[in-house]
Amino acid sequence: MKVIHLISGGDSGGAKTHVLSLLQNLNKTITAQLVCFRDGPFAQEARSLGIPTMICGGNNILRTRRQLTEYIRQGGYQIIHCHGSRANMIGALLRHPTGLPVVTTVHSDYKLDYMGRPLSHLTFGNINAWALRQLDYRIGVSDAMVDLLIQRGFPPDRFYAIYNGIDFMPAPSQGDRMEYLKSLGADVDQDSVVVGIAARLNPVKDMSTLIRGFAAGYAQCPRLRLVIAGDGEEREKLGNLAKELGVEHQVTFAGWISGGMDQFYSALDINALTSLSETFPYALTEGARFHLATVSTAVGGIPYLIDQDVNGYLFTPGDWQSLGKYLAALGNDDALRRDMGEKLYQKASTQFSIQRTVDTQLHIYQEILRRHNRPKMPRDGVVICGAYGRGNAGDDAILEAILQEMRSLDPDMPMTVLSKDPKSTRLTYRVQAVHRANFPAWHRAMHHAKLYINGGGSLIQDVTSRRSLWYYLHNIQTAKRCGCKVQMYGCGIGPVIRESHRRMSARVLNANVDAITLREPDSLDELRAMGVDKPEILLTADPALTLRQAPADQTDSVLLRAGIPPHGRYICFALRRWKGFEEKAPLFSKAAEYAYRTYGLTPVFAAVEKHLDPGANQLAARGLSVPHYFLNDAGGAGTIIGALSRMEIVVSMRLHALIFAAGQGIPLAGVVYDPKVSAFLRYIGQEQFVDLDALTEESLRQMIDHCAAQSSHPEAQAEAVKRLREMEQRNVMTARRLLGM
Repeated sequence: MKVIHLISGGDSGGAKTHVLSLLQNLNKTITAQLVCFRDGPFAQEARSLGIPTMICGGNNILRTRRQLTEYIRQGGYQIIHCHGSRANMIGALLRHPTGLPVVTTVHSDYKLDYMGRPLSHLTFGNINAWALRQLDYRIGVSDAMVDLLIQRGFPPDRFYAIYNGIDFMPAPSQGDRMEYLKSLGADVDQDSVVVGIAARLNPVKDMSTLIRGFAAGYAQCPRLRLVIAGDGEEREKLGNLAKELGVEHQVTFAGWISGGMDQFYSALDINALTSLSETFPYALTEGARFHLATVSTAVGGIPYLIDQDVNGYLFTPGDWQSLGKYLAALGNDDALRRDMGEKLYQKASTQFSIQRTVDTQLHIYQEILRRHNRPKMPRDGVVICGAYGRGNAGDDAILEAILQEMRSLDPDMPMTVLSKDPKSTRLTYRVQAVHRANFPAWHRAMHHAKLYINGGGSLIQDVTSRRSLWYYLHNIQTAKRCGCKVQMYGCGIGPVIRESHRRMSARVLNANVDAITLREPDSLDELRAMGVDKPEILLTADPALTLRQAPADQTDSVLLRAGIPPHGRYICFALRRWKGFEEKAPLFSKAAEYAYRTYGLTPVFAAVEKHLDPGANQLAARGLSVPHYFLNDAGGAGTIIGALSRMEIVVSMRLHALIFAAGQGIPLAGVVYDPKVSAFLRYIGQEQFVDLDALTEESLRQMIDHCAAQSSHPEAQAEAVKRLREMEQRNVMTARRLLGM
């Protein structure tokens, strides 16, 4: 593989480190040619690292374009990779004459690149903003940078994320710590806890917040000292602020550190960052290499490294009060500081190494070439429609599972999702999404797609709304008329109450659907009773069963943010408002108290639909006299599954809480407000459920007793879930067949 990298040649900081370390390592596997638009220290350092480097100088853009076009053709390069605004502009001009895919790595927020320089922002900033939209693919340095650009309207399915990686080989001994710190001018002794930061002293780094936070922390922990490595236009202002706050003797401005940063980081106890904007700063992984406890603003890709309260602390930009609290906590607790530093090192060294970065970059190149060479077809991909974008974790889990399964068939398959909140869907799943009410947009998508998926859940029902039934039936008809194959995917059917709706549903499904895959037998009975017999009908399982739990540290962070110790003994209640719920709500409080006093299980009230369920949970917990917690936002499906895996018993009205818990082998008790709940439980051989209107204190206690006894024998349920996961693959195989694969 041959890739040509374009860069201005005047870069510094994180972008410089990223490009040089990446190209040095890429050239061990592929040919990665560097082209700089000026000579200087950047190009000289690249040559010294053995990176093949060429200078293509001058301000004549058209001549540069001609020279590079010829060079690329003669060299047989396959991808053009740009870094920075000038390279992006040249890359945009090279797309058509070379016919090659052009990708750029976005190292920083292009709207902040010329902060404080209005003329440069007006010229270079706007040219870069134009060029970014002309390129084929974009790589964000962190998922957060990708999210930022998607929010600004860039195509969500043309992005990749990469993280700055470093070499985690142990550093050699850096000499006497006290002597080094005193050489920087720091007033320290053996008892000092040294907070450090390495950054430019300019507005985007928000050093004022650092000094205010340090002063607040110092008031609670006089052991603290602060050493700032860096210089810039705010140096005098920051010195005056330290004096004003009475910490001028505890704050050291060390200026730029010469001879590398290893000695600096090895001398610290706490690493800090207060930036208003970042992608994924090297300063934090460099600190992690030295096992430093870390406090940082929750910007850019930093939350992907730091799990709150697990391996570090995060705070909102400008929140110096929280920064001060965290610094004091770390300064006053040596064991906490060491534990957090060790956990951060373990995560960073496994997930954010330079080899991980190089492997990711090679994978991106391979995918770009595969997509670039993909044959153009008049019809391609799928349109997916369901109850998405409503904040319901169960429905969104179905979408996540379907997208994963479609990508398993063809990772480059074009996909469009109809969503109530297309912005959120684009961000979460990196997929094209249009509003469910935008008829022209999804009509166009159907004209280009091969397959229309009516995606999971109980969409064909008229209990919650007859309009939703009309909507889904209309979309099925439209998709068929547009030439799509139509599959109803791992779905439930009903209840359809009105006779006119039953006749209409049967007529539309018989005339327009090619295949229906069902998540449980009750739906099969309902289809037969309605007279649906023309489509192919298969019994499968809910797609959400295929989802896996998030890594343990992410789950820990979700629980800790809710104030829940990650490794306690818990019973979970996942409830929702429904007709008659208010009358029955006190029974859940009594059941929670019973579980606590009888089995030592602390109640956790978890929300599956975060906008609606917290109210039901608060109502159910009213008057509860034993310790209890509320998990009002557990994040996505992976972290919800992870949280449920920490429970010993799950009592749920919510179907997908039962599905997620079943997949983890957790004993279940269902409270049935809809036949789909009892249908699933019977499907896995679980008989512990009761209708909401028949619920009593005694029935809840009996189910909890049964679950407690079952907790030591989860084999039968685990075997049933394994069987369902195998059956679920019929959903995918049916889609494959309809797509003609």
